[in-house]
Amino acid sequence: MANPTSIFSRKRDLLYLVFFIIHVPVLFCVDLAPLYPAAYKPQFITTLREWYITTYADRFFTQPPAWFNMYMYMELIYHVPLSFWAIGALIRNDPKVPVHLLVYAVQTAVTTATCIADYLSWSEFQSAQKIELGKLYVPYLALSVFMAVDMLGRLNEAVGQRQVVRGKKAQ
Repeated sequence: MANPTSIFSRKRDLLYLVFFIIHVPVLFCVDLAPLYPAAYKPQFITTLREWYITTYADRFFTQPPAWFNMYMYMELIYHVPLSFWAIGALIRNDPKVPVHLLVYAVQTAVTTATCIADYLSWSEFQSAQKIELGKLYVPYLALSVFMAVDMLGRLNEAVGQRQVVRGKKAQ
């Protein structure tokens, strides 16, 4: 059963809610655009991706390694449904939020860290170009690590409370 505490009084959950509300359009308009059949891809998505590639020269969007394509499918299969679920679950204060967002956060941290490690190795990129990419990728990593630590803390607290309740019942 959901806790009636308002999302506005739960600052971290409000942050996550805003993130997921922004994340959904980014998924569909940028990250998953290569998966659309050309006949069904709206022009604004093509224009947005072209702007992104021109602005950031992000090779993940022009010459993606095999693992990056796998990450894109992970976003389609996992991030899309989880993101829609998370929006409602955060508003409702669903007790399952810590479990699901811990998995999401760890997966996102690992995939984002992989991207950062890879682009830092691009020898043909100047430091300034890497810094520009970092402005996009590092906040994503920071939020996912913060979310993972937060969700782990919430789960540890919930397990600790259950152990205390079980201990009292055993007496």
